[in-house]
Amino acid sequence: MFMVKPVVAIVGRPNVGKSTIFNRIVGDRISIVEDIPGVTRDRIYSAAEWLTHDFNIIDTGGIDIGDEPFLEQIRAQAQIAIDEADVIIFLTNGREGVTAADEEVAKILYKAKKPVVLAVNKVDNPEMRDQIYDFYSLGFGEPFPISGAHGLGLGDLLDEAAKHFPTDQGENYDPDTIKFSLIGRPNVGKSSLVNAILGEERVIVSNIAGTTRDAIDSMVTVNGQKYVIIDTAGMRKKGKVYESTEKYSVLRALRAIERSDVVLVVLDGEEGIIEQDKKIAGYAHEAGRAVVIVVNKWDAVEKDEKTMKAFEQNIREHFLFLDYAPIVFLSALTKKRIHTLIPMIDMASENHARRVETSVLNDVIMDAVAMNPTPTDNGKRLKIYYTTQVAVSPPTFVVFVNDPELMHFSYQRFLENRIRDAFGFEGTPIKIFARERK
Repeated sequence: MFMVKPVVAIVGRPNVGKSTIFNRIVGDRISIVEDIPGVTRDRIYSAAEWLTHDFNIIDTGGIDIGDEPFLEQIRAQAQIAIDEADVIIFLTNGREGVTAADEEVAKILYKAKKPVVLAVNKVDNPEMRDQIYDFYSLGFGEPFPISGAHGLGLGDLLDEAAKHFPTDQGENYDPDTIKFSLIGRPNVGKSSLVNAILGEERVIVSNIAGTTRDAIDSMVTVNGQKYVIIDTAGMRKKGKVYESTEKYSVLRALRAIERSDVVLVVLDGEEGIIEQDKKIAGYAHEAGRAVVIVVNKWDAVEKDEKTMKAFEQNIREHFLFLDYAPIVFLSALTKKRIHTLIPMIDMASENHARRVETSVLNDVIMDAVAMNPTPTDNGKRLKIYYTTQVAVSPPTFVVFVNDPELMHFSYQRFLENRIRDAFGFEGTPIKIFARERK
């Protein structure tokens, strides 16, 4: 069972240091995430951790509202944070005191009915602490003095934010239920596809409110297997703010990905692949979820016997990081080939949760080493002692070695390919870590 992580949003007028604080809290996570070829990184949203708490954090300063006037931009960014966050960090600037724009943000946050923790940034030395008392006037209780530049005070701030995290973020579905979501940019046909899946089987158990805000989870049973469809398309709010920023739909997709066992990356067969498709798919890969690529609107494509092969090759070139994901071509509108989707979801889910025997795994690794000897660096050769699977969802392996520094990315990739050749694992990422044998 995946826990739904709490979401913290950093809100405040421009130039108070939102991105600096965001980067401080996130630490090196963004830069150390494996470098995935072909993925455009977006730093607006990231996983973070503080002591025993895992959470997601939003930098609203990264939400571009187009050509809106200054105050409208602030309002829009604050509103998105209010909609998405469990806890809001209201960031102000200690050097400039309370400004009219701070008071404007405060007015919006009063209506939020969400916990708000007030932080005063740029308090770089103890002498400046007297200046924070003015900020009590904003009406959010004790202000926390911090310095993004020097990393001061963030521990106390995060301690306070964590006190407001929801306690019950688990899900109450039967453990055998497969949860899958559909992600993709607007208008690729996600809602139509959900309706086609449900209509095809005609056995909707119920529509129940999901644990994620505004989501409707649809339950369906096919051949005795229960599924929950997490529909991101149905979550998108109408209105100028949300339609003017693609990043808002990305936030919603991320919440859905987090709750899923399998993620369907939906592409538009008519329009082809654009950069945003890769960005959204990259989040599913980074979250370690099983993935099936779905090419919708295939009925509208003029085809000959080579069209599907060419489109598949195009996907493989653009989505190098999803080389393990099966591809399904279908039409939600005509329901053509819709029957091919559920078996792919089943396979991806099964492989995502697959565990392999340690003895068989080590035979495969030793055969791989015999076929392609381990690399050397400055005369020192990598030695692999043994390998074990330490987790599922996604399958995660630890290779015990003499020196992890000698495990080059290319050799790790070679071992991954050998594991895939031996055990399949189609539809799921797998993770391999090198550890020194003590």
